[in-house]
Amino acid sequence: MPAPERIPSRSLSGTELLTLLAEGELTVRGQVRGASNAVLYCTVGHEGEERTCVYKPVAGEQPLWDFPDGTLAQREVAAYEISEATGWGLVPPTVLREGPYGEGMCQLWIEAAPDGSADGDADSLLALVEGEEPGDGWKAVGFAEVGEGKTALLVHADDPRLRRLAVLDAVINNGDRKGGHLLPAPGGRLYGIDHGVTFNADDKLRTLLWGWAGEPLTDEAVAVLGRLAADLAPGAPLATRLGELITPAELDALRARVAALVATGRHPEPSGEWPAIPWPPV
Repeated sequence: MPAPERIPSRSLSGTELLTLLAEGELTVRGQVRGASNAVLYCTVGHEGEERTCVYKPVAGEQPLWDFPDGTLAQREVAAYEISEATGWGLVPPTVLREGPYGEGMCQLWIEAAPDGSADGDADSLLALVEGEEPGDGWKAVGFAEVGEGKTALLVHADDPRLRRLAVLDAVINNGDRKGGHLLPAPGGRLYGIDHGVTFNADDKLRTLLWGWAGEPLTDEAVAVLGRLAADLAPGAPLATRLGELITPAELDALRARVAALVATGRHPEPSGEWPAIPWPPV
């Protein structure tokens, strides 16, 4: 989609952005093509401020055999709530609201850093390389077919931003962490988007970020997970909010995943009971 024409007049706080997304007038400007569910490119205006955003109406969701119908938008909001609780800010501001096509998820549009800029692009985070070793600064994911009977090693950058995202994905049980869901932004920020297939009570973790599988978590991650465990205790504000977005069984499974990460102190490994890498990977 093209960059928005209107330049924001001032910087907004996180609370102000959420208010804008939740209460502003939502106007559909176009559709993001190629998505399996309806993804609409919009502007949202409130009290003289306007931003671009993504609106995913529940009515545009395709049914999935392993998720309750009409729940993907809520899961996107739940992923944002967990991201904010970690303090890492890995998911753009996201709310659940009414829109032109009914209730849906509304998320701030993040302009990606220009390709080749100092902030990098998605190609600087993922690569296919020859040989059996990832090379300095990279972590191996596994071998992939590249045509004509040839294979290449799929690798991702040994980047602390990606490592935080790998922890977040393990917590929310992300079933679809593809390369196209990594969004490097100006200023060195990295966001993850498209979190509709998350929080399943069964193990569904599928990701391109397996490079740290089995390795010890960072001290930072251990501390964050400890705080998150407390925030998820029954009756805590975060737990109450999540109870409005996911099922009781899914909330219990979320607590269990966090407790397991704290207990092992390690990044999870593929279970072997579910495809470990999403398809297509990008």
